[in-house]
Amino acid sequence: MAIGVSHRGSSDSRLANGAVRRRKRKAPLPQRAKRNATGYLFLAGALVCFSFWSWYPMIKEAISSFQYDNAVDTPTYVGWKNYSAVWHDPAFAPAWKATLTFALMALVLGYAVPFVIAVILNEFRHAKAYFRLLVYLPVMLPPAAGAFLWKYFYDPDAGLFNTVLRALHLPTSQWIYSANTAMFSLVLFSTWINMGSGTLIYLAALQGIPGELYEAAELDGAGVLRRIWNVTIPQTRLVLSLMLLLQIVATMQVFLEPYLMTSGGPGGVTATVVYQIYQYAVPQQNIGFSAALGMMLLVVLAGFAAVYLWLLRRGEKE
Repeated sequence: MAIGVSHRGSSDSRLANGAVRRRKRKAPLPQRAKRNATGYLFLAGALVCFSFWSWYPMIKEAISSFQYDNAVDTPTYVGWKNYSAVWHDPAFAPAWKATLTFALMALVLGYAVPFVIAVILNEFRHAKAYFRLLVYLPVMLPPAAGAFLWKYFYDPDAGLFNTVLRALHLPTSQWIYSANTAMFSLVLFSTWINMGSGTLIYLAALQGIPGELYEAAELDGAGVLRRIWNVTIPQTRLVLSLMLLLQIVATMQVFLEPYLMTSGGPGGVTATVVYQIYQYAVPQQNIGFSAALGMMLLVVLAGFAAVYLWLLRRGEKE
């Protein structure tokens, strides 16, 4: 009797395996091609837009960097002359200095402040949505409008900031009108208007941390700072690393702040690389110089990103 049951069981098993194999057989080629064609059709629009708005301008810029192009006459090939002329331009070194200064100062404020605010908001138990909206409001303001608003705030005579300082009997400042404080003033504005996006990204990462880790740290007697250092930062390391890369790439391309608020001044102290690219292209109408400097910036940022990602992966493997 037991042998008979085993025989029927093995027969049923073979039938079931055969059915599974039949289900796993690939669909006929025409059906698979039709299904794949539908998927590719949905991707075609995005692919065309990406190619037209991203890759074509990059290729065009690379070609223009080897041409003399004044946006009027027919471009002519000049080889590496544009790169040589830009390299020896007296504005070249100050532009890179201004860009690096802005990037380093923005890392201190624009990278750290949103994370600190996200940690504070994550501790709130009530009115979370209200405070998130309050932090994100500057992002919804048009950047140009925000720049002109803060430019008025920075006015040495009638500006809001100096008015408050006078009311508190504190020394006033020239803000964007002084070479000593202009860059710091631009960083303050940039931090304020971009803080909301970074804060929400950090907040989403913080809410993904298991609460048991904090409970275990509290049982071990860890205070707030120790919990942040031993739990929060390690658990959000991937997001922090990605945001650091994005922060550096974005700050190295700063243009809006020096263009609208200081016009590169005072004394050219806020004339960044992208601002100089604009100066070549529009006032001087030299597309070749502009493209050459743009390609230099692209190489620098691509090299930094490659080294940074290599070090990050190496650290993960170790």
